[in-house]
Amino acid sequence: MTRELAIAITIGVGVLILIGMAWGWRRRSRRDAGLQAPAGELGGDVIGSFSGLYVATTEHEQPLNRLAVKHLAFRSKVTATVTSEGLNLIMPGAPTIGIAAANLVGTGRATWTIDRVVEKDGLVFVSWRINETTIADSYLRLQESNPTAFLAALERVLPTPTATGI
Repeated sequence: MTRELAIAITIGVGVLILIGMAWGWRRRSRRDAGLQAPAGELGGDVIGSFSGLYVATTEHEQPLNRLAVKHLAFRSKVTATVTSEGLNLIMPGAPTIGIAAANLVGTGRATWTIDRVVEKDGLVFVSWRINETTIADSYLRLQESNPTAFLAALERVLPTPTATGI
């Protein structure tokens, strides 16, 4: 095999991989087209403000199944502000995502999610209702802030669980 043929095969395989990735993302985006993060900043008294990275939003308790929710589809820097009315996610270049306290389901620690593995309990997640039928988990890496303080602040605004636990 000549060097030129080897280069052509390598480029061809690379192009096929890129086409497959684009096709997969397009299908996922179409699947999740009806899901939209609540845009608009929530008011209320500020309980705490925390900075770090927004990692991903996945289906509830399925950390390897990413949701292509508008404004939450890609990793970004984030400032997560907990107020008496809920949680604001402020990311550069996107509108503020305001998750009302009534839509918050739970929170916790994680070690991994889609495309990110960190030290034990290095991620925090927030479970929330996107709509009546869909619950999502959004993962944050708060390396610039205290994750334990974030969880404590969020626990203050979580609604009381119902008999079903959700």
